[in-house]
Amino acid sequence: MKKSLTLLLLSVTLLSFAQQESKNTNATASIPNGYYNGATGTGYVLKTQLFNIIKNHFDQGYNGLYTTYQTSDVRSNGTVWDMYSDCPFIFGTVANGGNQDNGTNPSGECALFNREHTIPQSYFGNGVQPMYSDAHFVLPADKVVNAKRDDYPYGVVQNPTWTSTNGSKLGPNLNSGYSAGYSSTVFEPVDQYKGDIARLLFYFVTRYEDQLTTFYSSSSTVKAMFDGTSNHSFSNTFLNILLTWNNQDPVSAKEIARNNAIYARQNNRNPFIDHPEYVCQIWGAACAALNNQNFSLTNSVKVYPNPTNNGTVTISCETTVDSIELITINGQIIQQIKNPEFQDNTFTITNLPNGFYFLKLSGNGESLTKKVLVN
Repeated sequence: MKKSLTLLLLSVTLLSFAQQESKNTNATASIPNGYYNGATGTGYVLKTQLFNIIKNHFDQGYNGLYTTYQTSDVRSNGTVWDMYSDCPFIFGTVANGGNQDNGTNPSGECALFNREHTIPQSYFGNGVQPMYSDAHFVLPADKVVNAKRDDYPYGVVQNPTWTSTNGSKLGPNLNSGYSAGYSSTVFEPVDQYKGDIARLLFYFVTRYEDQLTTFYSSSSTVKAMFDGTSNHSFSNTFLNILLTWNNQDPVSAKEIARNNAIYARQNNRNPFIDHPEYVCQIWGAACAALNNQNFSLTNSVKVYPNPTNNGTVTISCETTVDSIELITINGQIIQQIKNPEFQDNTFTITNLPNGFYFLKLSGNGESLTKKVLVN
């Protein structure tokens, strides 16, 4: 008989977690009345309709990004929200006590932040507007991590050669599951921001649909993410990665607030934050094919109750789980259980404080992340 196992968190860990900020605080999308009235189709027709809605945004200029970030990428304590490092950057120039890039080369992370093109300039052309200054996919990022990411594609890292402060990774691609046959070196954001990255890339191929075939002439390594078409847009493997990330990490209040703030500056929105259902309405065949694959963890894992009101959640799983990790929103692993023992296919975690968690389960060469909210 397998024994049940209770996970107890040390008080020092609980205090540390209580001080973290969830990206799921309250926020409501401020969508103007009638904004999506023209989005009536399905498939690539819908994608083109969305292109016509969000094109011709107001370009605020490259320097204007730093102004936009002060409302679009700000934590509740007033610091910069950097998804690559989660370092506590201060807005403003170094001369005025801030951490904005001043052209020097820091020796390590958490010294300076700059502007990260999640679709590198090497793909669409250095300094070419309006892509160059589009805040929807150009993020504030630690300068060191930004340089490490370079123009590598996003992907799933097998054995990282480098890891950032919050757990973002660079290294060889894991050639299994939904990322098979992909580029050799990739950059992987931490689990809690993977959906954010996916949805801003969906935005990119929609907003710049009319230029995608031209971009594809680039020799940038990030080209591996695309297929050169204006409709399907992504390579099959990378689309599977994005769809998986989009599903595992749903739209958060952080993204909604960011979308609202950028709309106030640029006068266009990210449709895939306002309407997540558009993703599978456009790439329906890929969504269906991915859902039909036999991913044992995806199909068998349940976490309940969620949200929980008593500090206890139960994991139900009918397949082998090699590892359970409890992760904060900053990517800190606060508990890791190797080869956990289940009783009647269940595993219980108790004494959780109020807050937001990422529960990562790994087994059979797969991994699955579930969000857990404790009220």
